[in-house]
Amino acid sequence: MGIVSWIVFGLIAGLLAKFVMPGDDGGGFIKTTLIGVAGAMIGGFVGTRLGFGDVTGFNLRSFAIASAGAVLVLWLYRTIKKS
Repeated sequence: MGIVSWIVFGLIAGLLAKFVMPGDDGGGFIKTTLIGVAGAMIGGFVGTRLGFGDVTGFNLRSFAIASAGAVLVLWLYRTIKKS
């Protein structure tokens, strides 16, 4: 996937992560996109290592992996921010 695709996919995954885990994070569009892109990359890495597949394009499995990674990154961000 190209960089623009990663950004769009990351934005969607980040928005879903914020929907699943609402909170007062601030940062807006940029932070949501960065969390989503990081989540998609981490989700793809972990998903590949665990045998679930990787983020290969705009399909349902890639979206689920990227979204799960974005939720994980958001949770880690909030945990680190608290301490």
